Amino acid sequence: MKYICDVCGWVYDEEKGCPELGIAPGTKFEELDENFVCPLCAVGKDFFSEVSE
Repeated sequence: MKYICDVCGWVYDEEKGCPELGIAPGTKFEELDENFVCPLCAVGKDFFSEVSE
């Protein structure tokens, strides 16, 4: 599953995780810390939408 930041368009891909942020591949979006913010624009998880493929 992928989630896109509604503000800047950065995509979080659960399969890939985000190694540069210390997030392991396979980490579900729901499992991300509640304080997670977009690495590009710093908005919270509330500003992400599920990408329908």
